[in-house]
Amino acid sequence: MSSSQALNTHGRTRLSFANERDIDEFVSMLEQYEKGDITPEQWRVFRLLRGTYGQRQTDDAQMLRVKIPQGIITSAQWNVMADIGEKYSRRFGHITTRQNIQFHFVKLHDAEPAMRMLADAGITTREACGNSVRNITCCPFAGVAADEVFDVTPYSEALTRFLLRHKHSSSLPRKFKIAFEGCPDDHTVIAINDLAFHARIEGGVRGFKVMAGGGTAIMCKTAGTLHEFLPATDIFKSAEALLMVFKEHGDYIHKQRNRLKFTIKKLTWDGFASEYERQLAWCRGEGQVASLELEPAAETAPAWAPAEAPSPNLIMARVSAAPPRGVGVTPILLPVLSPADEAFARWQQTNVRRQRQDGFVQVVVTVPLGDLTSEQMRIVGELSEAYADGTSRVTVDQDVVFRWVKAESLRPLFDRLSAASLGLAEASTVADVTSCPGAESCKLAVTQSRGLGRLLEDHLRARPDLIAAADGARIKISGCPNGCGQHHIATIGFQGSVRKVSGRAVPQYFVMVGGGTTNALASFGRTVAKIPARRIPDALERLIGLYDKEKSGDESAAAFFQRLESKKATAVLDDLQQFTEEDAVPLDFIDLAETTEFKPEVMEGECAV
Repeated sequence: MSSSQALNTHGRTRLSFANERDIDEFVSMLEQYEKGDITPEQWRVFRLLRGTYGQRQTDDAQMLRVKIPQGIITSAQWNVMADIGEKYSRRFGHITTRQNIQFHFVKLHDAEPAMRMLADAGITTREACGNSVRNITCCPFAGVAADEVFDVTPYSEALTRFLLRHKHSSSLPRKFKIAFEGCPDDHTVIAINDLAFHARIEGGVRGFKVMAGGGTAIMCKTAGTLHEFLPATDIFKSAEALLMVFKEHGDYIHKQRNRLKFTIKKLTWDGFASEYERQLAWCRGEGQVASLELEPAAETAPAWAPAEAPSPNLIMARVSAAPPRGVGVTPILLPVLSPADEAFARWQQTNVRRQRQDGFVQVVVTVPLGDLTSEQMRIVGELSEAYADGTSRVTVDQDVVFRWVKAESLRPLFDRLSAASLGLAEASTVADVTSCPGAESCKLAVTQSRGLGRLLEDHLRARPDLIAAADGARIKISGCPNGCGQHHIATIGFQGSVRKVSGRAVPQYFVMVGGGTTNALASFGRTVAKIPARRIPDALERLIGLYDKEKSGDESAAAFFQRLESKKATAVLDDLQQFTEEDAVPLDFIDLAETTEFKPEVMEGECAV
């Protein structure tokens, strides 16, 4: 098969990303590890590159991360992941901020059968973790967005296939993130990626503005521009050249300083750009890196007859009969039959987007904290067959998107989503909270970030006035500075930490304001307070109230908090920061979603999301 044939597979029917040899190697290496033929460190490095991450629990608990290239999932793949959640996890999975699906509390010896099930469905865990090229994210509205430059999906898929199992992809100093965006609005936070491609057309030629070196965590950096315009034919060359620079000059020793942004800092931007141009010239010349030969056709309406959708009554019965199980913060199921017209109207307002193709719309399914039960996964797949194009896309905001929905199908689709406890409105609003897994499973986390996420979502949905007042605001939560919940780029972000009161630990959060991204740059939140966890809803109310009171005209919350003086935000929160033994109540010493006294333990992390 030629490179162009192998790559031109975007859309609903795609060639497999899986390779059974990956799984055979996993089994072989596990046997060697258990025999003592390889060291624990050798096994750790290999295991991570196969998407298997050790949790903080010591009783054989692993996180298994599934790469979802471009965030595209077929109904058959949803069924397989539902089975994995049912058989090997807690009967639910978690959507990540890189358009992956991951399962927690998987036993190590269950990873192999799970991987083989995924491979049969055409997806893989290869290079989902570790010092590798991670899942390449893609605008979930690509191909149907009314305002896109062109559909970036096939280019994102092509680069995924080029780099998957590439000689550089699994031997990097640290993780490497790539994103594609084709819209004026930024749906993949491209400015915080190591490499980003933003669609451009010049002289009738498709290409990209190319950016590099973005990131958050220890040193927040917005990506710099490598090319104002790079022909699409050269994206393989650009990616390989950048990886070669990273491999040659990156830091393999100091874990906290080995992302690409630190390499750029060491070389200076001009020195880095010079090294990149040198490697790019090699790729174009003697390196003979392939050009991308791709002429994708425009995405069109599904050609097949839609499947029959299960009734709301049946959906409700199925979802209610298969609740999540096990420890931790699990999805709360609140199915609704025959939702009110007012609820439908609000959902239409916040969750339905115009599609460039006449007669069709896009629907964002709000997924609280990014958690879907196994039965909800099956229902999502079935509804995609009945009302969409047979696929759905997961987003970096931890939601699900249906495309190619007929406008007249909106009410029956909403009724069935509601019956599956997936009919919540407020997608992409302040009530649609993003959160990392937190201390429930992650070794690096300090606090139960998902516990705070649930508390805030419940608080906001009980206060529609706050949602209405917080125009354009987004909340993101991380349980540690690493920032897997992307709190650094939130309008209002929360980072888990700890304070001591009379020798006892209290969960608290750094409150950050003013973060955000555009297609040009990222702005990073400023810390304005450190507030005990159970006071955070009060803090949020005050910040929204400050915005509502002092905004200029129709100024968005994002714009307001970016210009807001830090000291003014601190002033409205200052009394909430003041916390002594006399102020404390017993619950203050218990983390959200926990029942025992807070005793944080930060372990050595294996890799971050």
